Amino acid sequence: MKTKNTLINYVEFKALDLELTKIFYNQCFGWVFTDYGPTYTAFTDSGLEGGFEKTDEDIINGVLIVLYHENLLFIKDKIVEAGGTIVKNIFSFPGGSRFHFSDPSGNELAVWSDK
Repeated sequence: MKTKNTLINYVEFKALDLELTKIFYNQCFGWVFTDYGPTYTAFTDSGLEGGFEKTDEDIINGVLIVLYHENLLFIKDKIVEAGGTIVKNIFSFPGGSRFHFSDPSGNELAVWSDK
């Protein structure tokens, strides 16, 4: 039996520009932000809670977060329009398709769909 102690319940990223990061994720995915001082903002309404910490150092991504969207072309265009960069175009894999993008701070994520 799984308990809450074994579930992921928070994801934390680094961000070069907190305001630009908040605008990007709100516009693309509807995430809601709560600021905790000038160097940290937390997000909700993402399916998993998390936060962004301000950094001036190069960001090296250690985790790939994969989001779901039923329309990859729609969300890909929305990501690019909001300032994201496609780093791996849409490709198929058993069970669906996905693409990778980087946000304005350089964090790499993926979006997949089974449609």
